[in-house]
Amino acid sequence: MKCRYCGRDLQFEFINLFNSPPSNSYLTKTQLDEPEILYPLKLYVCEHCFLVQIDEYKKSAEIFNSDYAYFSSYSSSWLEHAKKYADKITEKLNLNSDSFIVEIASNDGYLLQYFKEKNIPCLGIEPTASTAKAAKEKGIDVLEEFFDASVAKTLKKADLIVGNNVLAHVPDINDFVAGLKIALLPNGTITMEFPHLLNLINLNQFDTIYHEHFSYLSLITVQKIFYSHGLKIYDVEELATHGGSLRIYVTHNENAILAIENSVAYVIEKEKTAGLDSIEGYYGFEKKAQNVKWNFIDFLLKAKKEGKKIAAYGAAAKGNTFLNYCGIKSDIIDFVADASPHKQGKYLPLSHIPIVSEDMIKKEKPDYIIILAWNLCDEIAKQLSYAKDWGVQFVTAIPEIKMYR
Repeated sequence: MKCRYCGRDLQFEFINLFNSPPSNSYLTKTQLDEPEILYPLKLYVCEHCFLVQIDEYKKSAEIFNSDYAYFSSYSSSWLEHAKKYADKITEKLNLNSDSFIVEIASNDGYLLQYFKEKNIPCLGIEPTASTAKAAKEKGIDVLEEFFDASVAKTLKKADLIVGNNVLAHVPDINDFVAGLKIALLPNGTITMEFPHLLNLINLNQFDTIYHEHFSYLSLITVQKIFYSHGLKIYDVEELATHGGSLRIYVTHNENAILAIENSVAYVIEKEKTAGLDSIEGYYGFEKKAQNVKWNFIDFLLKAKKEGKKIAAYGAAAKGNTFLNYCGIKSDIIDFVADASPHKQGKYLPLSHIPIVSEDMIKKEKPDYIIILAWNLCDEIAKQLSYAKDWGVQFVTAIPEIKMYR
């Protein structure tokens, strides 16, 4: 296997989560009796550029297909995050009706709807037909394509290019970043948000590893990738989203108007202090994941022996990675509730736990609710606060087992 950025041979194994189905391959009832295809879920670290990555076992066109079930707008906190960003970047870049915005992986229009309200022309690029349809119903123009350099050449150049949680999803990261440079106006800005590798390591967030995330990113490595394609990171923000993310601000190397802020050196230094610029900094992560697994299994077995009812909330991709790594099935967790009607009535891959509406929680009154989408823990606990009436305990397992009422 070769590094998807620098092309060197990959030899250092970061973590092996064993064979698993694609995390968003939810099953219908009839599919429960059919074979499931499993793929290795194993990450490597490039010892030269320190890009953490998985091989493209399943092609991105197969993962992000017409039945893709992740719709961004079903999280109220994510919508709030998107609106705040739209307000902030509009002021920061003085965007107006003469500007042009492109969002790559625009999903269901969760973000561009706020620019549309401001009468700022925008275009979404989204390959999944299901989410693109939802965006179009909001009056947003959408190009149903995977973004790359060839697509970039067909676009009107943008004042702002946005990519939230897409940089990790692209198998050919060099072609993708080359396309960003092509599509950007000379004084334009690119912002990209992605989960921060530093938090993944420090907080045991191994459940954020799945087949559609081809790369796991540090600023050290992302800075190298963008610079090699003629782009400079001039500012960076640390965000709380998705368990800890970075938002980078990028422009052309030759753009002298936008100077590099101190924030860039600050985050780079944090990563170097954690050892992310040497292979030794990546040692021992698999052992930490194993400890989380054993502790979670111990908790579940004890609860089941005591006759407790166990449910879960959030049929998120990270939940599938976690449950399948732990070997949990529907005889341990009775059901998982989720707000998205696109998932309700289906089953989690491999574990075959049924996905239901929140009404099932009110009906069954479980003793424990495992919050699988732990990044939305506060939002979910508030939403389910009525369950405290029967003494429910909420449980999260990342970075360690925690129970609270």
